[in-house]
Amino acid sequence: MHTNHHAEARSHIMNGSESMDKKQRKKSKKNKKRSRKDGSSNGVGRDESPEPEKKRYHPHQEKVEPVQSDSTQKSKKVKNAVASQSDESQLSNSDKADSSGPYQQPPAISGSFKKSFYVESSKTTSRSQNEVEKYYQTHQMTISGSNCIYKPVLTFEELKCDPKFLKICNGFETPTPIQSQCWPILLSGRDIIGIAETGSGKTFAFAIPGLVHLASQSVTKSKAVKARMLIVAPTRELAMQTAEVINKTGKACNLSCVCLFGGVPKHEQRRQLKNGVDIIVATPGRLNDLVNERVCDLSQVTFTVLDEADRMLDDGFEKDVRLIMSSVHKESQIAMFSATWPQSIQKLAHEFLHDPVKVTIGSDDLAASISVTQIVEVVEDRARDAHIHALLQKYHHTRKNLILIFVLYKKEADRVERDLRYRGWNCAAIHGDRSQQQRNEAVENFKSGKIPLLIATDVAARGLDIPGVEYVINYAFPLTIEDYVHRIGRTGRGGKKGIAHTFFTTNDKARAGELVNVLRDSSQDVPEALLKFGTHVKKKEHKLYGAFAKDISCTKKATKIVFDSD
Repeated sequence: MHTNHHAEARSHIMNGSESMDKKQRKKSKKNKKRSRKDGSSNGVGRDESPEPEKKRYHPHQEKVEPVQSDSTQKSKKVKNAVASQSDESQLSNSDKADSSGPYQQPPAISGSFKKSFYVESSKTTSRSQNEVEKYYQTHQMTISGSNCIYKPVLTFEELKCDPKFLKICNGFETPTPIQSQCWPILLSGRDIIGIAETGSGKTFAFAIPGLVHLASQSVTKSKAVKARMLIVAPTRELAMQTAEVINKTGKACNLSCVCLFGGVPKHEQRRQLKNGVDIIVATPGRLNDLVNERVCDLSQVTFTVLDEADRMLDDGFEKDVRLIMSSVHKESQIAMFSATWPQSIQKLAHEFLHDPVKVTIGSDDLAASISVTQIVEVVEDRARDAHIHALLQKYHHTRKNLILIFVLYKKEADRVERDLRYRGWNCAAIHGDRSQQQRNEAVENFKSGKIPLLIATDVAARGLDIPGVEYVINYAFPLTIEDYVHRIGRTGRGGKKGIAHTFFTTNDKARAGELVNVLRDSSQDVPEALLKFGTHVKKKEHKLYGAFAKDISCTKKATKIVFDSD
């Protein structure tokens, strides 16, 4: 009885499953018929593949030259297989609508491409070695690396390139020291490490060689053209200003540029990338987001710039930077610029740069701009509001000159803005809680002089590049001495002089020793009131181990294996 009962149960289950299979087959046939009638790709059954001409172009599925190692090819095949499966799931509805077009093969750049375009002028060639050495000494320049045969270019006329590339330098009499040495090196196709203070003209130092590099490549334009020049910057403000500089000349050369940064929706940035761009200026976080979404392909980038690399690593973007550098063309020319030369930057340069030339203006250590007069005033915390009002009456009596005021916190920025407006000063504030549109508007009004006083948190300390800033006022001392140096570097730019006035309170006494060192190194007056706090420099703390971390390798020492025969 039990046997018959189980047999009946099994037959019932089998019959039920067969009937379910029949229903599913009927349903799939209906779907196939419906898809043939509608002609839509969404109705395609599991056994039916879409037509080849309807396949969407995917940037990461293209074979990248030059041929790479077997292990690299295997890993890329796995990535491409995963990408092809997940591609549609990562696209928005608007993105899917664009996939119906025919397959477009973008112009590929072969493994070997031209890097050297430099032709030394007769004037540069005739410059004696004594003259070159004197120039180096005057500007505290040191050049190191193999085969350093590049004499500095001291006038714009000496740079033998199309005049349209020099339009961005209009208004400047002579190249800055970093420009004079970087131009011949980069135009000769060499990788470079530039160590220079803020406000030294680094943007033009890499912009002109990069544009020459791109314009000389014969690439047929198409909708799916990939970027060939990449500039990575630590902040939104710096990225936007760099893109503005690039666009001034890029448009004249028929080179398109897109600026990618966070804090705004990705839709417009995706659209620009899909339309095809020649140059990408980006912050590392947003760039990696778009690369991971497979909207941005860096495999054809042949000219790469890391601007203010030390700041990017300080802000925790080392992993992002490494991913970006691993994504560009294998033989990409690389320019790395930094204000300092710590071990982390040295390691990064050693990994990704090939036989670079290192150009140092000043020293490898953190140093303030010599064109900035630093005034430190020790004040009571409560007295700062009265002091800043008195300073503005002294420094801003014309009501037209540009003054940048730095605070520490967002709420502090709002409060100082309200207080100064109440006292009749025309000012605006920018910080992380303001929208990108509000920040852009405030910066533009500041640049034009419509609002000559700008209050900012450190979010703008490394981004603003406005040559006309006469004074920087540190209403609140920053949390690190590095931020202090970068703040005061917003004035005294482009060969002009500037003044940085800093309020220092008892709350800041832990950084007194570091500040004294910066003042002494740049031959500035050190007030007696500051010395009373002491000159001891607190050891820089490790992120994980605090002040007890030692600068040694934490890897386990290898154990020596001894065999009986030894």
